[in-house]
Amino acid sequence: MDLDELCTHCTDKPGCSDGYPFGPGALVMKVAGKIFAIVADESDPPTVSLKCDPEEAPLLRSSYEAVAPGYHLNKRHWNTITVDGTVPDHVVRGWIDDSYDLVLAGLPKRVQESLRTD
Repeated sequence: MDLDELCTHCTDKPGCSDGYPFGPGALVMKVAGKIFAIVADESDPPTVSLKCDPEEAPLLRSSYEAVAPGYHLNKRHWNTITVDGTVPDHVVRGWIDDSYDLVLAGLPKRVQESLRTD
């Protein structure tokens, strides 16, 4: 997965907005104003920080060398993934989907309903 594919998978999510509130090099993806992904778009290879179920986060870290505790984030709820090809693309896409869904689930019901695509 390259940087463009990574960013496109995030921005294709309903209600996604992106920007650089922390400055260059940290592309922040939000849904309804809440962060679900932070892409280090100046890193080579790129990294992406994603929200994760706190019980699953340490399991992923022990299963994949490319997964580390969230960089400058709450280590219990965030993982940072180095997108270097060692984790299959479909797995990274699934983690992005999970992060988006976790953030979406924490939003008010009316906001969730306005973003439903099904």
